[in-house]
Amino acid sequence: MAEKSIIGRKEELTILNLISRSKEAEFLAVYGRRRIGKTFLIREYFSNQGIYLETAGVKNLSLAKQLENFSEAFSKTFFENIPIQPPTSWKQAFERLTEQIKAAPKDKKVIVFLDELPWLASKKSGLMAALDYYWNLYWSRLNNLILIVCGSAASWMLENIIHAKGGLYNRITKRILLKAFDLKETKEFLKSRGITFNNKQVLDLYMVLGGIPFYLKEVKKGLSPTQLVDALCFHKNGVLYSEFNNVFRSLFDHAEVNLQIIREIAKAGNSISREQLIKTTKLTSGSSLNRRLEELEASEFIKCYVPLGKKTRDRFYRIVDEYTLFYLRWIAPLMHSGTFIGERGHWQKILKTAERAVWSGRAFESVCLKHLNQIAQALGLEKIAYVSGSWRYVPPKKSKEIGAQIDLLFDREDGTITLCEIKYSDHPFTIEKAYAKNLLQKIENMTKYYPNKKNPTNKQIFLALIALYGLKTNMYSEDLVQNEICLDDLFV
Repeated sequence: MAEKSIIGRKEELTILNLISRSKEAEFLAVYGRRRIGKTFLIREYFSNQGIYLETAGVKNLSLAKQLENFSEAFSKTFFENIPIQPPTSWKQAFERLTEQIKAAPKDKKVIVFLDELPWLASKKSGLMAALDYYWNLYWSRLNNLILIVCGSAASWMLENIIHAKGGLYNRITKRILLKAFDLKETKEFLKSRGITFNNKQVLDLYMVLGGIPFYLKEVKKGLSPTQLVDALCFHKNGVLYSEFNNVFRSLFDHAEVNLQIIREIAKAGNSISREQLIKTTKLTSGSSLNRRLEELEASEFIKCYVPLGKKTRDRFYRIVDEYTLFYLRWIAPLMHSGTFIGERGHWQKILKTAERAVWSGRAFESVCLKHLNQIAQALGLEKIAYVSGSWRYVPPKKSKEIGAQIDLLFDREDGTITLCEIKYSDHPFTIEKAYAKNLLQKIENMTKYYPNKKNPTNKQIFLALIALYGLKTNMYSEDLVQNEICLDDLFV
């Protein structure tokens, strides 16, 4: 079966299986970050399941050329590649397509895959009006039809397809938001390509490449993660050396504004309030800024979060795309300084520096926040309801109190709060006296001020430490820590 060659994607495969067995017309929308594997998933699953037509939009290509490409795919699917006259409009193209679908055997699925729909449906192309017309009048009645539309411009897909307000309102029968691989899936993907790394090596790659299949395909046998990062990121011929700007400019019409937002978030330590973002970027608060933020979040470059106990207006933003964080911290400064790129062993030379340690801590923290289900499982919370999130306490001005920032906690329905400390360390983490004092201060602040000063909690507070190799036992760890979570727990 086609799905045997697909790594992970369990939830997505469940949806695709339902569609393939359906006795009614199906309209599937697939969206997600560029390079995430959307086209591969659909092509690998459906290309041998019936009569399969696939065409893809190309950015800034003329309407005539887009229709010509469709005509070639149409000819390949229905006329054994015999040249035919290209249609002059999408309405004519879909009329021809309708005739062929109706002529197909009723017991045979016809799969029509319109890839990169946002580029096919350019302004004045007439595609969306034609799609609206033919789906509502004809295609929705053809029980053997599976229509699949796909796009990397996630905000466009949400606005024009999934949350459409016109004729396509509520017409989608299924949807898939395709996300990056998690750590376990990344390890399985690499193994399927004959590359066997231990969990630490997978993590070191993941903190740079993320779980992006297109990037992971560039991982070659016989090289360590350090060598791979050097080859991919610090050499002019490396795939990830110039990928950053290309991705943004291919996805967003306002790429420069989106890049400005991303850079400011990174500059602020990867956590910035909306208010501060407006000040630093000098962008006007309103629909324009909201649209840019929504685009970045829909494409899974950033994530909006509201600290527990705060109101929606107190929202913050963080970058959640690993490659973006790595590029801004390590590659972009070299480009701007004119430093020679391609120097042998560049990444190796900075592995033991303090700057790399700080970056590793933040990158590991970001990875952990993507693996909340695995952390909850390690904490034994499968049957306990909880709310997870971050929390911060900022003391009043001129106060002598010490503030607190907690990046992950689980507020549980069993009368307990689990406060999580996340530490990247190449050996079992040791709690020293000064750090123990800091932890006690955090617990005290939570007891007094969580979720807010007017309504402090009366729940028991447990401390969990998340570290690659666990915790070294000493007097402080025994007194303070109730749960240890190690790297292996994130690979479940």
